[in-house]
Amino acid sequence: MAKMSPLLTLIVMLLSSIMMIHNLPVASSTQWCVAAPTSTEKQLEDNLNFACSNGVDCRPILAHGACFNPNTPLSHASYVMNAYYQTHDRTDQACKFFFPNSGTFTTTNPSYGACVYASS
Repeated sequence: MAKMSPLLTLIVMLLSSIMMIHNLPVASSTQWCVAAPTSTEKQLEDNLNFACSNGVDCRPILAHGACFNPNTPLSHASYVMNAYYQTHDRTDQACKFFFPNSGTFTTTNPSYGACVYASS
């Protein structure tokens, strides 16, 4: 077998490294704003009222809507809080300021069945 020059060896190593890097999974920057499990009923109710009266389409959480079940304040608030967050430039303020002590971020897609949470 022929011996490779140091320059050729370096090029092969760099190309191999580049190929390996492109096969690695890339961390997702997608995040959703949802209700914290520690939220009180009052906070969830306030969040629902705020989001639904500030431009969020709340029809999916109504009876027969795609996100009605589970029919819980936590689930419904999570859906509308995320919808508000996604339509207000996905800023920390759109989750943490407008939903104080009850909004939290997740990188795990909260969508389920026909209930699809908007994402960036």
